[in-house]
Amino acid sequence: MTKPIYVAVLSAAACLASADPKLPTIFGDNMVLQAGAKVPIWGTAEPYERIDIQFGDHHRTVYAAKDGHWMVELRNLSPGEPETLTVKGKTLTHEFKNVLVGEVWLASGQSNMEWQWNYFPANKKPAIGESEFPEIRFFQVTKKASSDPVLDVQGRWVVCNLESLKGFSLVGFHFARALHQTLKSPVGIIGSYWGGTPAEAWTRLSALDSMPETKSMADHYRAVSANYGEAQAEYERKLAEWNKTARFSDPGNKGFENGYANLNYNDITWPTLKLPQAWEGSGKRDLDIDGAVWFRKKIQIPAEWAGKELILEMGQIDDTDHTYFNGTLVGEIGPNIENSWQTPRVYRVPANQVKAGEALIAVRVLDSGGGGGVHQGPLRISPAVGSWEPIRLDVEWKYLIEASRPTPANSGNPPQQPYGPNSAIAPANLWNGMIHPIVPFAIKGVIWYQGESNANRAYQYRALFPGMIKDWRMAWGRGDFPFHFVQLANFMARKDEAGESEWAELREAQTMTLRLKNTGMAVAIDIGEAGDIHPVNKIAVGERLARWALYKDYGKTDIVPSGPLYKSMEIQGDRIALTFDYTETGFATLSGQAIKGFSIAGEDRKFVWAQAKVVGNQIVVWAPSVKSPVAVRYGWADNPEVNLINKAGLPAVPFRTDSWPGLTIDRR
Repeated sequence: MTKPIYVAVLSAAACLASADPKLPTIFGDNMVLQAGAKVPIWGTAEPYERIDIQFGDHHRTVYAAKDGHWMVELRNLSPGEPETLTVKGKTLTHEFKNVLVGEVWLASGQSNMEWQWNYFPANKKPAIGESEFPEIRFFQVTKKASSDPVLDVQGRWVVCNLESLKGFSLVGFHFARALHQTLKSPVGIIGSYWGGTPAEAWTRLSALDSMPETKSMADHYRAVSANYGEAQAEYERKLAEWNKTARFSDPGNKGFENGYANLNYNDITWPTLKLPQAWEGSGKRDLDIDGAVWFRKKIQIPAEWAGKELILEMGQIDDTDHTYFNGTLVGEIGPNIENSWQTPRVYRVPANQVKAGEALIAVRVLDSGGGGGVHQGPLRISPAVGSWEPIRLDVEWKYLIEASRPTPANSGNPPQQPYGPNSAIAPANLWNGMIHPIVPFAIKGVIWYQGESNANRAYQYRALFPGMIKDWRMAWGRGDFPFHFVQLANFMARKDEAGESEWAELREAQTMTLRLKNTGMAVAIDIGEAGDIHPVNKIAVGERLARWALYKDYGKTDIVPSGPLYKSMEIQGDRIALTFDYTETGFATLSGQAIKGFSIAGEDRKFVWAQAKVVGNQIVVWAPSVKSPVAVRYGWADNPEVNLINKAGLPAVPFRTDSWPGLTIDRR
């Protein structure tokens, strides 16, 4: 055993009670053990107690140390029929049944890795396809943030079937299914993820200390933690002062008392605004405000929908809302919900409220500061059960200002809440609570989907993300194990002009991480959704991750793992010629259209949309207005219009040839 693993084992077992053999929860019925590798089995017992481990024809004996810790390794396990792992002590025997040997992967990251079938509203639930796989197993780590390393997790191994996979990572499931169907081997996925979390929360403080780009985060966390109570009290004092001038105080829901939520209320004089959009900047000068605004929309309920429960989606509302159907409150998100302005509104309209004919949806939106309005979709309503075409609500709505004040010219930023000991966004807290306890359980590698929460610090992510990967590899002590990740999908409104983008910069930082050994990147620039940060198409994401694993880790060299990946450029007069990797099968475009998504600039650094065509094994890019080009970009936007693929059907990786400072440089 290498020293890094030994240290991890002692730490992970330190507080497991020393009485007869006890093992961490990651060991259990239905688990999968990694094939062809050293597989640590560890726990605690009475000092010097003899422990016998039996798995198939593998038998090991170990004696607990003076402090009760023990560990052995099983080696060179081969897939086969389910076996029982027996751990026997002086008076107690553990039998873990239905244990398989196969490929074990850890799935981690934030909400797009976490996203389950159960999370989608009824009219967006994706088709799953084949789902009964007795040789695919899941272990979902219960969420826990901690300022100190914890020693065990909550969770259990379950067999993959239609019900169990509905509550597990869809990306993890589709990755596992692709591996299992290709390799004909059992697959185990450990899910350890938490929505809305940054990469530093999954990284040890020692690793953050070692990088100049991230050391300030670790130092700040320690300083705040040392005096958290006083820091929290000071934060609350400053927040109260800031709220007095910066926040609009709700005077009360007078509109409901006036009948604004009722179907028969006469709104003929109300102006209109198309939703979704933020009301500031909408062109409506009366809406350059903070305050409470009512929106009303009359719709026709089909006769077939009468008596059926409906799902009403109102997108993301900044900041809070009360939403009514025919005068009845069907949902609300208040200020007690963290990041309420980013929370998708998905409300249920009870079946007994649904009658054929005219109906009214009314929404009271309260914006206490900053931007306001129904700013992101989707907006629609449809029955909860069945495949009905929804009624679209991304149309003109009547609106009326209930109470307001002019938007302050400059209220400044709110005070920053200090990191708490149980904060899920604090440096190292998720490493401590959700990764440390499962080290050194034998894994083949990691799949990772995260980055949205670091998009405004993309330059820092260039160091942070590869630093995190190196840190995990060091902690496991298993060498440079595979680490494959998903590049951010397209998201937000599409812009007419070429320009800068925080999300594009974050994607670039992810691409740079491919410089690390044994990494792969699944590109999702073609399968996102402008109005939903959690796109439905998790099948393609999981299968694209599996392509990398099959190609790099399992020797399936006939599989193309990636779309075109930028390699080099050559200026040819008024044009730039580009070469790419992963184009052995040739270039193509979606639906055979002309190539879209390129922009070009000269020395003035002003990018304009460009034309592009395939010339031999290169892409040549030009624009009539740029006579002396020096740089090209592709897919450089939050939600770019792109269509370049290779003949394996995989999208080209967004890139830029320049290194000019962008939006996020030096943000910490």
